Amino acid sequence: MRLIFLGPPGAGKGTQAAIIAASFGVPHISTGEILRTHVGEETDLGQKAKDYMAQGELVPDQLILDMVEHRLEESDAQNGWILDGFPRNISQADFVAALILKVDREAKNSIGDLKVINLDVPDQILVERLLARGRKDDHEEVIRHRLQVYREQTAPLINYYLDRNQLQSINGNRSMDEITQELKQVVSA
Repeated sequence: MRLIFLGPPGAGKGTQAAIIAASFGVPHISTGEILRTHVGEETDLGQKAKDYMAQGELVPDQLILDMVEHRLEESDAQNGWILDGFPRNISQADFVAALILKVDREAKNSIGDLKVINLDVPDQILVERLLARGRKDDHEEVIRHRLQVYREQTAPLINYYLDRNQLQSINGNRSMDEITQELKQVVSA
């Protein structure tokens, strides 16, 4: 199982990815959580990322690519994984596709096709959710900027994966249980 969860900040990607990962026994790999850990531990990567995150900007690709590749090569990810918050743009999507090909060649088999799930939620609901969670970087102005950055840079992935018949969009503006049940059906299909 290889899944990518797409959707704007506050769509519920992390929550749903964690539930699905636990249900299917694969690791939930969240670049956002990895970055927050680095920032909290004040690593070199964390210091660089902190400035971008505080302004609602996306962390540059090169700070992320090596970290993701290393994580996907760990032993617990050999039977599949769920990526949450990555890829964020077309070049990162190409990176993931190349990485899958590399892993499959080295393993001399394929562990399954890539599925991409897009959680679709209206912007006003996203703003309300993000303000409610109370993180210090979640001010309305920063949130709206993050949504704008998402629309400009990450949303083109929807067409990228649609063109490859890998995308399934799900209404993310429902109860958590309803979303989880639909996700389990999509993943099992």
